[in-house]
Amino acid sequence: MSTEFHPPPPPPAATVATGTDHAPNEPVSRAWITLFGLVWFGYWAASLVPLQLLLPQQLEIIDPVSKVHSFAVVNALAGLVSLFALPVCGALCDRSRSRFGRRRLWLAGGALSFAAGLIITGEQTTVTAVALAWSAGMLGLSAATAGLTAMIADHVPVSQRGVVSSVIYGPQALGVVVGIALVVAFALSPARGYLVVAALLVTCTAPFLARFRDTSCISEPALSLRTLLGSMGRSLRNRDFAWAFGGRFLVNLANSLGVCYTLYFLTDDLKVPDPAGSLLACTALYLVAGILASSVSGVLSDRLLRRRIFVALAALLQAASGFLLAVFPGLGVALVASAVMGAGFGAYMAVDQALITQVLPRAESRAQDLGIMNIGTLVPPSLAPLIASFIIASDGGYPLLFSCVGVAATAGVLLVYRVRSVR
Repeated sequence: MSTEFHPPPPPPAATVATGTDHAPNEPVSRAWITLFGLVWFGYWAASLVPLQLLLPQQLEIIDPVSKVHSFAVVNALAGLVSLFALPVCGALCDRSRSRFGRRRLWLAGGALSFAAGLIITGEQTTVTAVALAWSAGMLGLSAATAGLTAMIADHVPVSQRGVVSSVIYGPQALGVVVGIALVVAFALSPARGYLVVAALLVTCTAPFLARFRDTSCISEPALSLRTLLGSMGRSLRNRDFAWAFGGRFLVNLANSLGVCYTLYFLTDDLKVPDPAGSLLACTALYLVAGILASSVSGVLSDRLLRRRIFVALAALLQAASGFLLAVFPGLGVALVASAVMGAGFGAYMAVDQALITQVLPRAESRAQDLGIMNIGTLVPPSLAPLIASFIIASDGGYPLLFSCVGVAATAGVLLVYRVRSVR
């Protein structure tokens, strides 16, 4: 197979379309897929290592007594910013005109902005300053996400979307493991840890930007609040789009509830002697299981042309991991549950991303509609610490928290099966 990029022809004039209408027919090359996966590796390292390790460590140094509450507040504010920024960045990405390319422009600018936000966050010494800096970084993350996710609908034919989606979510746990391993192995301070993941993000994004070229784009009306809200309303009135969004939100919420306080769970509840090392072990198991599951499920989904059954089974694996840890809390069970959750989440997101691209209501607003869907991916990790902080503080504690993981994932399965236009 050729290693050169062969962009598909420009999409036709705007019409009301589903996600499979106006889809490109020419396969993307192995080089395109490899470099695209490399971008996501850096993306996940930069966005998730702070959530799982650096922010908890930093807030424990700043305010050890109220660290759980502080972590919840910081992420709640970031989630609020993402809630508004994701669809707006998507809509603006659809309307951008630049010789650099509309998707490329948003990916490059977003990655640099997010990297700067990471570095600034690492230098803060108060909870308020951390919250503001991390939230500002979310603007860059939202911009990069708008460009990245739209590239799938722009360039990848339906027959390859399972494989390409597995390349997106396969590197997720790998990025987290590599990032955490670097911080632990070199005993980095939170400030230096932020610097490392920021450098990873920029380094991994540069090769794709150097080779990738955008397709031509259709004309879009100027963006206004009324236009944006009206367009979002039309998208969410599409039943399959709405059910798919609800399922994604709940399954991501389940996963986020399961991992957001892992470091504090190991430290305060299980009282393991080396919490950071145990977190690395849990994440490594999550990684291996996630990569294997995402690779297999993506390929099988493409070959069988079925999405929903894979999405449902994967979400049920996440539910099982939550119930397992709720009933049998302990380090050994936490390791097993991490592997089960990793397998479930890896398989889920690999196939769900392919399913999502097939329920987009209109070809002319791909980035905007994917921006709405990205709310279901990026807001739950910010919302989960706030929800979890109240659950942990209740009489139910961590067992109730992990039970909620199981319930949320199971509810997500039910919503996904309401999608009718995709098998």
